Amino acid sequence: MNCPAPTRQPPNLPSNPPPPTSPPLTPHLFPASLATASTTTTTESKNVSLRQSHKPPIVPWTSAIGRHCRNGDLSQAMKEFTRMRLSDIEPNHITFITLLSGCAHFPSQGQFLGGSIHAYVRKLGLDRDNVRVGTAVVDMYSKYYVTIIAVLSACANLGALNLGLWINRFVMGKEFGDNIRLSNTLIDMYSRCGRVDFARQIFEQMPSRTLVSWNSMIGGFAANGHVEEALKFFDRMKMEGFKPDGVSFTGALTACSHAGLVAQGLQFFDEMQRVHKISPRIEHYGCLVDLYSRAGRLEDAMTVIKNMPIKPNEVVLGSLLAACRNCGDVGLAEMLMKYLLKLDRGSASNYVLLLAHMYAAAGSWDGAGKVRRKMKTQGIEKRTGVSSIEISDSIHEFISRDKSHPETDSIYTVLDLLSYELGMYGCLPDATTQETQDNYKCNTEL
Repeated sequence: MNCPAPTRQPPNLPSNPPPPTSPPLTPHLFPASLATASTTTTTESKNVSLRQSHKPPIVPWTSAIGRHCRNGDLSQAMKEFTRMRLSDIEPNHITFITLLSGCAHFPSQGQFLGGSIHAYVRKLGLDRDNVRVGTAVVDMYSKYYVTIIAVLSACANLGALNLGLWINRFVMGKEFGDNIRLSNTLIDMYSRCGRVDFARQIFEQMPSRTLVSWNSMIGGFAANGHVEEALKFFDRMKMEGFKPDGVSFTGALTACSHAGLVAQGLQFFDEMQRVHKISPRIEHYGCLVDLYSRAGRLEDAMTVIKNMPIKPNEVVLGSLLAACRNCGDVGLAEMLMKYLLKLDRGSASNYVLLLAHMYAAAGSWDGAGKVRRKMKTQGIEKRTGVSSIEISDSIHEFISRDKSHPETDSIYTVLDLLSYELGMYGCLPDATTQETQDNYKCNTEL
């Protein structure tokens, strides 16, 4: 989406350069000012120019513009450019290279001015006829897309979909709309925000793709539960001549895990090592453990953990521990807790509580009390839960037992109603444990 043209018209510029105390030319006024200076000249300035015996050479003007650009004062550089045009001095390719380089080196200012300079360059045809000018244009825009990629990555981490959509519209009106890295980042952002349909639109419109493009789509489909599409894209990627890497197989294994496709997941794990000679990393073993765990094959999952050449992390162990809870396998859960406590007591705190819940659900109150006493004596504290949600372009963050939000009363009223409805259908698995009762009581008191 192209930025709208300025609605304010700049004041009539004097024939002589204004004194140094005049206000700087602000970015939002420069496009109109540049267009005015490039197409019209006041009658008075023309008469003055005609009376001059000779015109000032272009070199001093370009040098002055370059000095301001090097100092990061792009506003003053643009004022010099406007004065030069009003003096009937035609800019050359060096002048434009100087301005474009200034915008590239100071993108916070240049992003407002660079597009107008580029439009002037295109009008003169210099971007086609002069290689150095064309290179300067590309260099300028390359600085901007790096910033945009960083912002899009932040949107992905926060789940800020609306801001990501706005940036996408902004990108569409720019010269770097077909930039592969930018397109890949958009795919990742939309996938992580749950809009794989938008991600697919970006993917299908790309004139060329990289392995990262394919991996982003496969991983996005898998993470959002579109298993069939994830596996189709994996096959399509290979048919189009791309060789899958470790990230590709992580996406395929994740898809198989979510769908309970144990046999197909094992085939992918074997193909990765035997055909593509890729050594499994911790994330691949984690997918394999999760694959077995979700299918209820806990012993097979534990065998993978015992035999893997890499030390398992809390994610791998936690995946199997959660499966133990679902299957009621307290003995295996106790074994896993020994691994977790050796890794990091802080990271294991929530898993220790999970074991306590398992004891309580099985009616072993002595076991639950023992676990809680052990947490207290060893200084293991539960991590505070934090969640966030985007509503009307604002990010709302919530911390466990937090009362600072202005809508706290209304929020917990709705939560209580939902908890009641869930309880009616038996969907509160830990409602009998003391901690859950305390949390529920805390919420209702809010």
